[in-house]
Amino acid sequence: MPGLFVAVLFTSAMLLFWVQPMVARMLLPLLGGTPAVWNVCLVFFQTLLLAGYAYAHFLTTRLSARRQILVHLALLLAVVIVLPTTLPAGTAQSAPWQSNPVVWLLRILTVMVALPFFILSASAPLLQSWFSRLRHRSSGDPYFLYAASNLGSLVGLIGYPTLIEPNFTLPTQRWIWSAGYGVLLIGFAGSAVMLWRRQTVIEPAATRPVSGRSRPQTERVDWPRRLSWIFWAFIPSSLMLGITTYLSTDIASVPLLWVIPLGIYLLTFILVFNRRRAVPLHRLERVLPPLAVILIFVMLNQAENLAWLQMGLHLLFFFLAALLWHTRLANDRPSSRQLTDFYFCLSIGGVLGGLFNALLAPVIFHTVVEYRLTIVLACILWPAPGESFRADRKGVRDLAWPAGIGLLTLAMAMLAPHFGVGLQLSMMIVFGVPAILCYVASRLPGAFSFPLSIAAVLLASGFYAPFHGRTLYEERNFFGSLRVAIDPGGRFRRLYHGTTIHGMEFIAPEHQGEPLAYYHRAGPCGQAMAAINSRPGPTSVAVIGLGAGSMAAYAQPGQHWTFYEINPAVIRLAENTNYFTFLHRCTNASVDFKLGDARLRLREAATNQYDLIVGDAFGSDAPPLHLLNREALALYLSKLSPDGVLLLHISSRFLDFRPVIGNLAAYFQLPALVSTDDEPATPDGKLPSSWVALARHSDDFGPLRDDPRWQTLPAAPGMRLWTDDYSNILGIFDWQ
Repeated sequence: MPGLFVAVLFTSAMLLFWVQPMVARMLLPLLGGTPAVWNVCLVFFQTLLLAGYAYAHFLTTRLSARRQILVHLALLLAVVIVLPTTLPAGTAQSAPWQSNPVVWLLRILTVMVALPFFILSASAPLLQSWFSRLRHRSSGDPYFLYAASNLGSLVGLIGYPTLIEPNFTLPTQRWIWSAGYGVLLIGFAGSAVMLWRRQTVIEPAATRPVSGRSRPQTERVDWPRRLSWIFWAFIPSSLMLGITTYLSTDIASVPLLWVIPLGIYLLTFILVFNRRRAVPLHRLERVLPPLAVILIFVMLNQAENLAWLQMGLHLLFFFLAALLWHTRLANDRPSSRQLTDFYFCLSIGGVLGGLFNALLAPVIFHTVVEYRLTIVLACILWPAPGESFRADRKGVRDLAWPAGIGLLTLAMAMLAPHFGVGLQLSMMIVFGVPAILCYVASRLPGAFSFPLSIAAVLLASGFYAPFHGRTLYEERNFFGSLRVAIDPGGRFRRLYHGTTIHGMEFIAPEHQGEPLAYYHRAGPCGQAMAAINSRPGPTSVAVIGLGAGSMAAYAQPGQHWTFYEINPAVIRLAENTNYFTFLHRCTNASVDFKLGDARLRLREAATNQYDLIVGDAFGSDAPPLHLLNREALALYLSKLSPDGVLLLHISSRFLDFRPVIGNLAAYFQLPALVSTDDEPATPDGKLPSSWVALARHSDDFGPLRDDPRWQTLPAAPGMRLWTDDYSNILGIFDWQ
């Protein structure tokens, strides 16, 4: 009997976590592949999950078992009408890509997937409630089924990028998903028949003791207990999104990095709701504080050369913190009579975490402060069962000790320049002593002494000169985090998008305006631009991606340059002469800007308008893939003059785009040249980079055709052509 319920819950959760990236994948080409698209989709799905849990709670508390069956099966059948999931007619034409697309996106998501997702999200609490009504020895504690549900979610999460997306186009994915839904419908019908025939007249499952208790439970569920559930669920949810943003922004922008924290999040649910508990709560409470101290110390020391070690430490802390707070939830779960109430509160906490991190934090914080804030909350020493938070004279220590640690950290940070020691040793002293004192605080009585000590150190650390140089400006919006900083040597200003340099310039006035970094004259970009500018006559140039405006250094008299940039903050920074002067010094050519996604704004350009198109949106470790596929290249070629050149910047620490472009060149029968400069960074500001040039005829490359530093780019026969319906980012991942 439990096997059927386990199978149905597993399938339902797997389909739930399959449809989310599939739908977002369909919408990305229409809205530019920006983080805002993913954020809105995330909040939409979390809200629907909450609605599904509320629906399950309503059914189980207001209707009899047989009426529940009739209502839910009717809705399950209604979903069949809207399958397979596809974009509504006219969606591409109606996309408001020149304005805020949030309302439009929510409307399209509602039409596309609201009903299927809503019904699937109700499966976990509803099926557990049905199982609790059956005469079975496990019916008294149906929460083990939640572990099966999260296992299905984990399989769906990992299976989509590793198995589904690399092997099937979007239309095929939609039909396979529809077939899976048909299997689920049959399984649901079987579960309903079982309940219809075997349900008990009374509900003894509600009076049976729930196994795995840490303390006796009553049937009463009051609002303080509900608020505890919501708070306990909020912390792991916010921590999951916070660590994803922090790792991709401040450590390494690794593609598909979001899969790992979400997978860990689901894994902790599996472990705590399994019949055999993985780790007792008291052991987690002992291990988490010292790990938090180590984590904070490493974060503040900013060991950038140990990115993978840092990433592992952050993920380990997240795993243990999520396991701890989810264990508290599992230990305090009520009897099956209040099961749907419990899951509804859990879902509220998850939605609040998503709203806070995805929508609120980017507006109120310039950096990823929400991650540090959630680390502090995760370190609260929650009172044992039967105890409560107390505010007596001893509680003064909860404030006095953190205040002392904070003042000490502040004093040491401000006096650090006078220590007369090296940078690394200085940082060890400034943050090592407070870290030790924070650990001492974790051994003191009271719930808040330790987390407040951590908060005090984090706050005071802002007065210490950063390891990466002095920050001049920081800004954060839906398109990411931007930072202008002076390098530690004091020679360059750099524009960072997350951890990726998007331009740099000499501070010395006599050297300003000289292209540096990936655009250096001695690198592949300089070689290509010298060859292209050697051709006679004025040219019209389009550049996808502005950065600091470095490419404008190559503008020639009589040329017209158009920069396509999706982030308005980037345009403001590039035009601000306090930071960068490339655009200001570009007086021999006219320059204008097109705000919005390049693939969408390029539609406005006239046919064969540009003699050169530079694709510089791929210089990040998480590039917009919709700008590098068959449909995108067809658009570029339609806007390129008959003898024009397409120049693509494909530098990446983790991805190798050469086989992708080689296949695209072969498909369109274009000659392609590639040059990769692997030399380490040089004192004159040159960074390693890789560039590809494509044209309709090899003669269009000019001197570049005979340059030995540029080699013919071959096709990759074993790789499928990338399109709007197909891409395989794992297939080009550099695992070395």
